[in-house]
Amino acid sequence: MKLYYARNSRAVRVAWLLEELNIEYEIQKFDLGSKEMRSPDYLEIHPMGRVPTLEDGPVKIFESGAIIQYILEKYKNNSLVPSFEDQEFSNYLQWFHYAEGMIMPPMNIIVVETILLPPERRTEVNVKRATKLLNQMLIAVDAHMNNRDYLAGTFSAADLMTGHAVIMADRLGADMSDKPNLLTYIARLTERSAFQKASNL
Repeated sequence: MKLYYARNSRAVRVAWLLEELNIEYEIQKFDLGSKEMRSPDYLEIHPMGRVPTLEDGPVKIFESGAIIQYILEKYKNNSLVPSFEDQEFSNYLQWFHYAEGMIMPPMNIIVVETILLPPERRTEVNVKRATKLLNQMLIAVDAHMNNRDYLAGTFSAADLMTGHAVIMADRLGADMSDKPNLLTYIARLTERSAFQKASNL
């Protein structure tokens, strides 16, 4: 099993899962945005030249949520997935998908407009709109986390997805001053040794 990885990217989610489950894996590290990610060889693996990608024998898969589901299914590890009968199962599904459906779209705009584009091509209106939307998305997570340690009862793959998105939003400078539940949630997640290993490969 080989993971194509860059720090401060969605690839951290996959490495975090592998570390949580103590699964051995090979790693190919990139600097985020490096020319190597757009090389012909890598574009054959990931047609958009991004990370993560997971290679597992003949299997090549490059969507972080799909990779996480693939690994959990392959290893039949149910410790990070509530059973259908569990009252938290619907929360698990919702918050597993919330990261990419709700948090990451405005974050992507902010990253492009404030980091990736040269100053003369940036649009302040886009940044303001995306920042407002991101704040609304995070408020919903903060409300859900009232009197909770994790999104779906115990630590689960939903925390790998939306928890990671919340951590990255905080590091991007999202306003957390009115979101006390998220501040404690971020601290709880980032204290996990598997997260620390995955973030610093």
